[in-house]
Amino acid sequence: MSDLLSRSAHLRALLALGLPLVGSHVAQMALHVVDTIVLGWYGVPELAAVVLGGSCFFVVFVLGSGFAHAVMPMVAQALGRGDETEVRRATRMGMWWSILFGILCYPLFWFSGPLLLAAGQKPDVAALAAEFLRIAGLGVIPALLVMALKSYLAALERTQVVLWVTVAAVGVNAALCYPLVFGRWGLPELGLAGSALATLIIQILTLVVMALYAGYLPALRRFHLFQRFWRPDWPALGRVFRLGMPIGLTGLAESGLFQAAALMMGWVGTVELAAHGIAMQVTAIGFMVHVGLSNAATVRTGRFAGQGDWANLRRGGVMAIAVSGGVGLIQIALYLTFAQQIVGLFIDRSSPDAAQILMFGSLFLAYAAAFQMMDAGQVLALGLLRGVQDTRVPMIIAAVAYWLIGIPAAWALAFPAGWAGAGLWMGLVIGLACAASALMWRFWTRVPRG
Repeated sequence: MSDLLSRSAHLRALLALGLPLVGSHVAQMALHVVDTIVLGWYGVPELAAVVLGGSCFFVVFVLGSGFAHAVMPMVAQALGRGDETEVRRATRMGMWWSILFGILCYPLFWFSGPLLLAAGQKPDVAALAAEFLRIAGLGVIPALLVMALKSYLAALERTQVVLWVTVAAVGVNAALCYPLVFGRWGLPELGLAGSALATLIIQILTLVVMALYAGYLPALRRFHLFQRFWRPDWPALGRVFRLGMPIGLTGLAESGLFQAAALMMGWVGTVELAAHGIAMQVTAIGFMVHVGLSNAATVRTGRFAGQGDWANLRRGGVMAIAVSGGVGLIQIALYLTFAQQIVGLFIDRSSPDAAQILMFGSLFLAYAAAFQMMDAGQVLALGLLRGVQDTRVPMIIAAVAYWLIGIPAAWALAFPAGWAGAGLWMGLVIGLACAASALMWRFWTRVPRG
């Protein structure tokens, strides 16, 4: 066991690893924000459709990304033990599962139109969302493979490349999305389909760059990541599944809470759904800060767990939670102070619906300030638990908190209680609060003190 590190040493190590991850997650979310802004200028039905379609894509992606996320703690613990062979095995099989999952889930995107109609969505919005998903769904496999490679590189503490590749992708996406949507610079006007096509192109290009870096950088060649990639490794495939499937289902439970809120918001009205989408995009950007810190906590916790260094593991966990809490307070102040200015960035103020979208979006951001700390707490706790490869009980906690408490509360407050969109957001607050409390309790009672 190594010496107990000081709090400042833990803080420096957390920020050195976490800040590039935070930046990459924020940049990744900016890809979707660009699409939302461009389509907000294009038309309200298209904006509502990309909110709905993007939410559906995200739900499927989150479930599949469990295998990619499993790579991070497995590689971190293997490095802590000095087992370089396991590094390669876990990463490869995480990529195998990503490919298999992408193939199996694409029919959901192709037949999304009837599914959205069955879920009670308006026919015009459902048709547009289905058009978006048939193209965007092709990007699931490259997106999941990119996530697996990011987990591999993060566990190796090579996060700078993850940041800069993602930032570059944002710029290229902005250069592609606008002309493909509006038909500028000699390109055809594709509307919503143009946004989906731009995103797909970016996902493929990002995968190529990440794979070349991970596989052929001289300092990483010793892991032989792509050597005989086609050969199955059944024991490692099973380990990735056992760790990754609960992670994916946990993410599905959480994203399902937000997707259910989006679907129910569609019952309230198209304008409310568009405003909801804007507010969710804003809070999602803030949430990415906590996801990056959570990833850093997973890597550091995994390293300490692999070494059996429980004292440093606990102290590092305290610092991660403290940093995330401080960021959450700043975000709350921003949402409460500049709500109208933030929402105004996403809409054409000359639109007939602009005033209503601005009003509802500002209201929803006020509720977002209420659940910001809860959302940060639950994702930090999940990151810490994944570092010690504890994923099954957190999955159960998430399912109960989100599906048995959060969604029923959102429905009851929105419709029987008559609070409409505000009630849906209050239900989100309740579900996240329950999850954060239970997951934090799970971590601190499970990790040994010494």
